Amino acid sequence: MAKFYSELTPNLQAFIQDQQIFFTASAPSQGRINLSPKGMNTFRCLGKTKVAYLDLTGSGNETSAHIAENRRLTMMFCSFAGDPLILRLYGQGEVIRPCDRIWSDWIKAFDPLPGTRQIIVLHIESVQTSCGFGVPLYEYQGDRNQLINWATQKGEEGLQEYQAQKNRISIDGLPTGLMAEG
Repeated sequence: MAKFYSELTPNLQAFIQDQQIFFTASAPSQGRINLSPKGMNTFRCLGKTKVAYLDLTGSGNETSAHIAENRRLTMMFCSFAGDPLILRLYGQGEVIRPCDRIWSDWIKAFDPLPGTRQIIVLHIESVQTSCGFGVPLYEYQGDRNQLINWATQKGEEGLQEYQAQKNRISIDGLPTGLMAEG
């Protein structure tokens, strides 16, 4: 049975910290819905109504584009080991980039990782739990190294070139705000 909360309880924050994977979902007013898996110890609970994750350079930048358009963002955690539980966080997203004056304050919450692109913040409006009885059991074996190795090999200049080519515009043609769109 689903339960709703107005904020993260200490037990739900502890549940989040135990998870190795989380999912983000966003959508423009018209266009494709984006659903992305995340991991690599990039998620932080910053209070009862605020969470954030360190967003690394990837093949697209849909979440940033959708937040720029309408701010809607959902995050989900599933228990793949132990007691079953699904946790969804609903709210308004915010993107903080290295060029923003508040970047130095926000980045302190995260371990440095090659390929860091931005920080995605969720201002929580609603929290939902559900049973998770249908979620299979899986065993965590570790993080993959490919993304970190790729970003390290690209170097700062190579990452900037890649972001300029692949991360400025969403797959639906929306600006991501990552850098000048011109």
